[in-house]
Amino acid sequence: MNWLLTIAPVAALIAMAMSLTHLLPIGVSLALNDGTLPIWILSMALNFAAGAVLWLSTRRQKRELNLREGILLVVSVWTGGALFASVPILLTIPQITFTDAYFEAVSGLTATGATVLIELDNLPPSVNVWRALLQWLGGMGVIVLVVAVLPMLGVGGRQISKSEIPGPMKDEQLTPRVTQTAKGLWLIYAALTLACALAYHAAGMSPLDALIHSFTTLSLGGFSSHDASLGYFNSAAVDMVAICFMMIAGLNFATHFMVWRTKSLRPYVRDTEVRYFVLVIGGSIAGIAMLLYGSGVYPDFFTAVRYAAFNIISVGTTTGYSTADYNMWPVFAPLWILFLGTFLSCSGSTGGGIKMMRAVILYRQVYREIKSLAHPYAINPVKVAGQVVADPIVFAVLGFFFVWIVLLVSMTLILGWTGLDAMTAFSAVVASLNNIGPGLHQVGPATNFAVLTAFQTWVCTFAMLLGRLELFALLVVFTPAFWRK
Repeated sequence: MNWLLTIAPVAALIAMAMSLTHLLPIGVSLALNDGTLPIWILSMALNFAAGAVLWLSTRRQKRELNLREGILLVVSVWTGGALFASVPILLTIPQITFTDAYFEAVSGLTATGATVLIELDNLPPSVNVWRALLQWLGGMGVIVLVVAVLPMLGVGGRQISKSEIPGPMKDEQLTPRVTQTAKGLWLIYAALTLACALAYHAAGMSPLDALIHSFTTLSLGGFSSHDASLGYFNSAAVDMVAICFMMIAGLNFATHFMVWRTKSLRPYVRDTEVRYFVLVIGGSIAGIAMLLYGSGVYPDFFTAVRYAAFNIISVGTTTGYSTADYNMWPVFAPLWILFLGTFLSCSGSTGGGIKMMRAVILYRQVYREIKSLAHPYAINPVKVAGQVVADPIVFAVLGFFFVWIVLLVSMTLILGWTGLDAMTAFSAVVASLNNIGPGLHQVGPATNFAVLTAFQTWVCTFAMLLGRLELFALLVVFTPAFWRK
C-alpha cells in the first residue's frame, strides 16, 4: 500500500498535465464547429479534477521512486491513461461499448493502430484528431514527455524511463540528465512531425489530414481519418512522403539525436541496426515486387514496386497504414509482411515488436551455437558492431524471446478456443502483441477488429499493453515477488 501512496501524487500530476492535451481537439471542435465542444470540455474537466483530488490527498507522500515503483507507475499510467482517453470516445460515438472504447484508446496510446471503428470519414474531426494525438503521445512515451516538461516532479526519471523507452538498450545516456535526454528526443520528434505535416500538405493533403497523418506516421501508429487509410488519397506523392517518414521513425531516435548533436551522418553509418534495417527492407521490396508482378497482381513492375514498398515498410515498421488489400496477394506476401512487423523496427524507435537489435543478437547467438558444434572448445563470443555482447544480455534477449513465443502461442490458442479461425486468431495476436495494427483474414487491412467479441477484444487489448511495455514491465506486476517487501 505504501507503494501505491508513493506513486499516487506523481500519477496525479501526470493526469493533470495530460488533461491539457484536450486543448487540441477543443480547438479543432471550435474551428470546425463539429458539435462536440461540450464533451471535450467535460472530459478535460473530469481528467483534471481526478488528478487534482488525487494529488491533494496524497501530495505529502512524494519521494524519490525506486525501480519497482517506477514500473508500477508506468503500468498505472498506461492503463489508467487509456481509461481517461476512452471517455470522449464513449461520449462522441453513438452506441459504442466501453470494451470497444477502451480498446480504441489503448490502441492509440500503444501506437498500435488496430481499430474497431467504421465510417471514420464521417466521425467528428476532433475525434479523429484525438485518436491521432493519442498515438503521437504514446509513440515516444507519455511519461518521458512529462518528465521533460515537468522536471520539478523529482520522481526518479531514470527509473521511469528504463521502463518506458522501447528497446533493449535502455542504459544508454545521451545527455547527463534524463530530463535533458527527454527534451532532446521530443524536440527531434516534434521537428520531424512538423516536417512530415508540411510534406503531406505539399503532397496534396488538407491541413487537417496532414496534421492527423503526421501524428500517426511519426508515432508509427497508423490511425487514419479515412476507412481506406492512405489508399484514400491514391497518390504516389503521399505514399512517398509516408515511406520516407515511416523509415525515419523506424530508426533509433538516439541515433537521430547523435546525428543532430554531431551535425554528421556518421552515426547512421556506424549503427548496426540501420544496416540490417535497410538491407531487410530492400531485399523484401525486391522479392515481393517480383512475386506480385510475376503473379499478375499488377500490370507493370513499377506499380508492383510502389505497392510492395509502401505496405512492406508500413507493416514492417508496425505503422499499419494500407494502400491495398494485401490479403488478396499470393499467400507468401502477407505472411512475410506480417513476419517483418515482429522485428524490423530498431530499438529506441517508436515501433513495436521484438526490435531489430534483439533479432540481431538472436541470430548471432544461433550462429555461435552452430560454430560450437564444430569447435566445442573454442571461445566464440557474441559480437555486434565489433563489440562483445555480454552473456547476461544474450540470456536476457533469449528470455524475452521465449516469453514472447509463449504469449503468442497462448493467446492464439485462447482466441482459437473462442471460435476464431486459425489465421484470424494468429494474426490478431501477432498484430496486437507487436503493435502492428491490421492482421490478416477477418482482421486484415480491408476490415478491422470490430468482428471480435468482447472477450476476444479484451485479449487483444491486453496483448497491446504487453507489447508496448515490452512484456516484462507488465508481467512482473502479476508476480507475487513484485509485491513482497
